[in-house]
Parts: sequence; structure tokens; C-alpha cells
Amino acid sequence: MSQTTPSSGNVWCPRVTVACVIARGDRFLVVEEEALGRLAYNQPAGHLDPGETLQAAAIRETLEETGHHVALDAFLGVWQWTSHEHGEQVLRFAFAGHVLSHDALRPLDEGIHRALWLRRDEIEALGERLRTPLVLDAIDAWLDGRRLPLDTVTSLLPGAHR
Repeated sequence: MSQTTPSSGNVWCPRVTVACVIARGDRFLVVEEEALGRLAYNQPAGHLDPGETLQAAAIRETLEETGHHVALDAFLGVWQWTSHEHGEQVLRFAFAGHVLSHDALRPLDEGIHRALWLRRDEIEALGERLRTPLVLDAIDAWLDGRRLPLDTVTSLLPGAHR
């Protein structure tokens, strides 16, 4: 059932985001980015665009933020939380994948300073510099062996692969 905002009568919708956990050995791909006037660390992540599948959004965001072309291997889960940054509820769909290639000359998204590979303990040590608490949650799900089939998330959009 949809919720509405009493004063406006508009249908309320949460913010939908995607994220990728990309591991290489004991290191994970993270981005250093400018967020709310501070340097923060995150997985390659971003918003779902209109008409885009969640899987396509995860692949696109990883490329735009890191220059890495990736293939998805598994679905890690959905996290629901309230973003202090946006003051609204967020649904974050996280995927796991692997690097196919890297385009070192590709310009990164505005606000992204660099992509780097860090161990889990190094990521945890970033503490308050993590953009969201979901960064470690998704990595821990991956480390715990969570690997749901990609078709756990299906799309009925025209042209989407099923």
C-alpha cells in the first residue's frame, strides 16, 4: 500500500539506490568522493535512472565512478534505512561483481576524487568518513557468503533481460 503525504496528497516514494561490492583478493573497490562538503568513502553506488534496471544501474554507476567495467555475479540484498544526507528513506539494492577491464583514462563522475582498493579493516577504520553505514553491511554480507541469484531481482521493463 502506498503512503501519501497528508498535506499534498502526492504518493510517497523512497529513494532507490544501487551499490556494487567488487572484491579483488582481500581488497574491495571503494570511491573517495565529495559529499556534503566533506570527503567520504563509499562503494560504487548511485541512483536508479528512469527506465533502467537495477542491474544496469549498478554496472553503470561502477563504470562512471571508477572506470571499471564489471559483470555482476550475485545479488546481495536490499537495505532500508533513513539517510541523514537526504532526510528520507532509502532502499539500497546491493550486487556483487567482478572487474572485466579498467579504463584508466575515463573521466570519473563529478565529485569523485578517485577509486581505490582497500581491505575491510581499512574501510572500517574510516569510521565517520564512510558515506553510509551500508558500506560495511554490504561487504559483510559478501564476506559472510551471501550470494543470491541475480534473477532474485527481476525487471518487467521493456527490453530488460529476464
